[in-house]
Amino acid sequence: MRLFTAVYPPTEAVEHLTAQVAGLRLGAAAAAGTNVRLVDPAQAHLTLAFLGEVDPARLTAVRQALELVADAMRGNDGTGDAPLVLRLGGGGRFGWGRDTVLWADVRGDVARLVALAGAVRAGLAAIGVAGDDKPFRPHLTIARPGDRMPHADIEADLAALDGYLGPPWVAGELVLVQSRPGPSYQPFAAWPI
Repeated sequence: MRLFTAVYPPTEAVEHLTAQVAGLRLGAAAAAGTNVRLVDPAQAHLTLAFLGEVDPARLTAVRQALELVADAMRGNDGTGDAPLVLRLGGGGRFGWGRDTVLWADVRGDVARLVALAGAVRAGLAAIGVAGDDKPFRPHLTIARPGDRMPHADIEADLAALDGYLGPPWVAGELVLVQSRPGPSYQPFAAWPI
């Protein structure tokens, strides 16, 4: 099974961002029928660690490792029971041309989110489940327009996203997600954080 771990923003935060995106050139292009590959709001998430293909026989160990991370996040990370408060704001892009991906940045308690991602990766590595080795960059993917939009439109959208700040929300769960062809994401297990 192809797996990753994530934090899902609540519906209100995703709807707020979706309304912002609808007002961008990206949203106008999508409304006009250009396949800019907008992310389905129901699938919007912050990826913490990508595990890739995991043998189903390893799932128990993966679940146990993630449960330990979630337990530590709830009470042993030096913050007590303080909630992990985040918000979406600003934005950026990865790649250029065919590989262009637009994303919303993350604001709020980003240091604790980075610590959570690090703990997830360390916990999984400790049981021999190594994910990708890319540095963690907190973000929520908005679209994958590739080269189907002019560079000037993408740059204008990025400038517009600079002023965006969504509502604050509490990251309440660490979620293990199965990625299926399509792409389709199915939450597989979750732990309160």
